[in-house]
Amino acid sequence: MCATKTTDIEATAAQIEQLSSAGAGIVRIAADTSRDVEAVAQLRQRTDANLSVDLQENYRLAAEVAPHVDKIRYNPGHLFHHQRDIPWQDKVRFIAETAGEHDCALRVGVNCGSVDPDKREKHGDNIVEAMLESAWEHCRLLDDLGFTRYCVSLKDSDPRMVIELNRRFVLERADVPLHLGVTEAGMPPEGITKTRIAFEHLIRRGIGDTIRVSLTLPNARKHEEIEAGNQILSDIAAGNLLPEGSADHTGLNIISCPSCSRVENAAFVELAQKVREATQYAVDKKLTIAVMGCRVNGPGETDDADLGLWCGPNFVNLKCRGEQLGAFTYEEILPQMKEQLDRLIADK
Repeated sequence: MCATKTTDIEATAAQIEQLSSAGAGIVRIAADTSRDVEAVAQLRQRTDANLSVDLQENYRLAAEVAPHVDKIRYNPGHLFHHQRDIPWQDKVRFIAETAGEHDCALRVGVNCGSVDPDKREKHGDNIVEAMLESAWEHCRLLDDLGFTRYCVSLKDSDPRMVIELNRRFVLERADVPLHLGVTEAGMPPEGITKTRIAFEHLIRRGIGDTIRVSLTLPNARKHEEIEAGNQILSDIAAGNLLPEGSADHTGLNIISCPSCSRVENAAFVELAQKVREATQYAVDKKLTIAVMGCRVNGPGETDDADLGLWCGPNFVNLKCRGEQLGAFTYEEILPQMKEQLDRLIADK
């Protein structure tokens, strides 16, 4: 996925070329406003890459952007943010009809941090059941609409959850192509290891059709995601696998989202690195710290962490086990985070 602002035509065109040259078969860009759509139209004229657009929260932009892309990705959980009086089924029908009219494929992107609120309420803490029910429900609706050019992704930051979600999904819908990925995998090398764990378990069992490696990296290094994915696939094919038990995480777990066009302050990537460095003294503590880069997934995806930091343009929101503690500048946040981390360690 491009990490540049979509409206920055030159930077985004360069990143599309960067990712394509590294071997990306599909390049995903984001569209959340009409200005983004105008940019996508210009980018289409500058590349023959397979372009997938992420609708983020504005499903109606599908009609404007579909003529310029090959694939549309929507998140079932985000269909509830706009025009809440319109049933989600009608919104999916609109997206599917638009995609069909313009010969676009669809991806139903089910994400652990933004699950359909009705499913989340129904299943409570059982996030696996909520995500699976949401995915299966959208598959049935698309089938009923006669739209068949779709795939599904079920992503979590925990590779064990990714394995369980995808293995259970195929028990009911083995006919549906799956896009694999560990979301918020974090920084390399840990983020690559988390992704490898999930891919090894699934791909060796014939599960998965496309992949994405999601790493927290500065823009100039985004191509490393493609290189990591290709290396993982090569190693699986050659039988070079991780030792048994690699998925059993016993120490500090830092999850951070991939740098993408939604990031409102590029300092997010540097902050994630500083968090890792500042918490080295706690590497043996079984705690989770989440560092998120935007307002779209940040609030929800920090709720389940022991400490959560989600970044805005000028301030970083700090949470402890879902409780909002305040907003701090990028200069203030590290001491505040360490103070809370020390309290958690003391409590343990």
